[in-house]
Amino acid sequence: MSNSSSAAVAANQPVEPAVETVVLPIHGMTCAACQAHVERSLRAAPGVLEATVNLLAHSARVMYEPRLSSLRDLVGVVDDAGYQASLPSHAGATVPQPDNAASEAASRRLLATALLTIAAAIAVMFASMHPVVHSTGLAITLGTVTLLGMLTAGAPVYQRAWRAARHGSTNMHTLVALGTLAAFGYSAVATLWPALLTRHHIRPDLYYDSVLFILGFLLLGNWLETRARKRALNAVRTLAELEPSQARILKDGRELSVPTATVLPDDIVVLRPGERVPVDGIVLRGSTSVDESLLTGESQPVAKSVGDTLIAGSLNYDGALEYRATAIGAESRLGQILRLVEQAQSSRAPMQQLADRVSAIFVPAIIALAVATFIAWSFFDVSRAFAIAVAVLVVACPCAMGLAVPAALTVAIGRGAQLGVLFKGGEALERLAHVDTVLLDKTGTLTEGKPSVVAVQPAANWTENRLLQLAASAEQRSEHPLGRAVLRAAEARGLPLLPVEEFQARPGMGLEATVNGAEVLAGNARLFKAHGVSLPENSLPAGTTPLHIAQSGAYVGTLLCRDAVREDAARALQALRELDLQPIMLTGDTVAAAQPLADALGIREVYAGLSPEQKLDQIRELQRRGARVLMVGDGVNDAAAIAQADSGIGMGTGTELAREAGDAILLHGDLGAMVAALKLARATRRIMKQNLGWAAGYNLLAVPIAAGALWAAFGILLSPAVASAAMALSSVSVLLNSLRLRRWRTT
Repeated sequence: MSNSSSAAVAANQPVEPAVETVVLPIHGMTCAACQAHVERSLRAAPGVLEATVNLLAHSARVMYEPRLSSLRDLVGVVDDAGYQASLPSHAGATVPQPDNAASEAASRRLLATALLTIAAAIAVMFASMHPVVHSTGLAITLGTVTLLGMLTAGAPVYQRAWRAARHGSTNMHTLVALGTLAAFGYSAVATLWPALLTRHHIRPDLYYDSVLFILGFLLLGNWLETRARKRALNAVRTLAELEPSQARILKDGRELSVPTATVLPDDIVVLRPGERVPVDGIVLRGSTSVDESLLTGESQPVAKSVGDTLIAGSLNYDGALEYRATAIGAESRLGQILRLVEQAQSSRAPMQQLADRVSAIFVPAIIALAVATFIAWSFFDVSRAFAIAVAVLVVACPCAMGLAVPAALTVAIGRGAQLGVLFKGGEALERLAHVDTVLLDKTGTLTEGKPSVVAVQPAANWTENRLLQLAASAEQRSEHPLGRAVLRAAEARGLPLLPVEEFQARPGMGLEATVNGAEVLAGNARLFKAHGVSLPENSLPAGTTPLHIAQSGAYVGTLLCRDAVREDAARALQALRELDLQPIMLTGDTVAAAQPLADALGIREVYAGLSPEQKLDQIRELQRRGARVLMVGDGVNDAAAIAQADSGIGMGTGTELAREAGDAILLHGDLGAMVAALKLARATRRIMKQNLGWAAGYNLLAVPIAAGALWAAFGILLSPAVASAAMALSSVSVLLNSLRLRRWRTT
């Protein structure tokens, strides 16, 4: 084909649009109404495919086409919506990086302003008790102090309420602004024109102290909430700060200190004792032990020597190393973990959908209720009706409803990452909390995944070495654990490998290869049956896995392999039973290999000799019977089964992290982490339900009480000041309840 023809064909083929993902820091959001408004605005922007706003982290995760929208365009969309966005700290950032010094200074200013406003409110309250409070001079002084408080402490409240109103939306600040402005307006009329009120039999009460109390308690609540948010996000922040800013590399025989971001694959990195690993790599010289606990949850130091892998962010203990950089930045294991954690924290849990629907109509409903309350009470006492309506406005707390689920989810996902468990998101975590049946793969899940060849059984006219050499030659391109076991056995005997011309893996059966010009089969009985090759009637030792070998259509022998059971398997299975979860083994291995292992571990139900398709059929059958199925496997061979199950956990390693099919990934092969994932999912679901119950219950009780529901029976009314304190503490209580997950332990 000519070059012009090739170009024409290429031109006619559709080109996939480039898609990028960015996390934008957003300022000014205070409740679920703000979150929903920013989300709607971003999703309506040109080129935006998906936008998810994280109220807790004050960020928005946006998938967009750069050819249709730039980063500055996205920032402009948020600004036009009435909030402030800023560009990420570096290109491709997936975790917003806060300015810690600036945030600490802002936090101190917020606390000081809150305390000064509350102090002013107390002073105004005591002054209001003076017998001559309605003398024009004193009342004007109190009004002036209140106005100064509104212009300083209340300025952000009124600005945010005004921006929301300009864009046709409402938020928590709308309620506070309406309440305080109405209270101040009423008090101003009572101060300057008291006769106007008394003429209509309305008491000229002053609510200056209520205005300041409302603003002061709101700011104090914001300060407490900010601190609680920061603690909730600490786990992912800690992970993000693990990568050192500088690295030492060897260049032309000289040791140079360079920014970590400039290290390239294949650079030689020098690592000294006590330093953190800057980038992923493979050890070339030296030996040491490293602490990977913050990345994998593995509490014991891990020995590293020539040929071993290093993970960026792990801490080098005692040895000096030189190693070759392999994965940099977002492609490193730390980068993948951060990306998955951030994606999970930006996700929506199904339990949050109800909260989102309620939040969408919450503020307008409260405003309508406040108006109705004022009208109803004004038939009895206009002055009291006014105070009650203000209390209704400020007691309602949409923040608690908006934070109930994401707060618990964020803390749990961060805690899971510290324990070596990566949840894929809120929906994944909820699915995991609901399972009642656990299906476990055998090889690499219940066993170590490092089988060894324990016997070589050649056919007539074949020797052990010749059979092992043929099998290893066929397996040299295989990634299966049995293939690696055969290669190790051949290497131990010093057998050279024969050339392989063609290779084809047959999932669930084995492989076909052309070795030294001859067709070779290596696999199980299903593979041989599919090719019409007969097997001898030999009984196999219990607990061994056979690898049959054929050459040119004829059986030439069998290799017997055995895999060690994981040390923690029995303990983990007992923990599952204590959680009322039924463990079932689902494996492609033979009954002879699987049943002794199941008996040793107390697994009563075993399905062996299954192809990948038969595994799927078995999962569907269990689901048809009503079981909520969790599949635990290596995440590669079992990807289809994990995807079919109601929930899935993959035993993730290295660069496979981002390609796992399940709802959670175990960063190391500890089955105890699987149990931890299940327990943490259940604990998180319990906390989310508690948060939603508190947020809904608070509003369902507080709003009617503020409206005067207890007045007739008990003579109880909430003053606006008490209502504002209750509102401020409501969202803080939800965050504090969620923070209990930071200290969560498996026992």
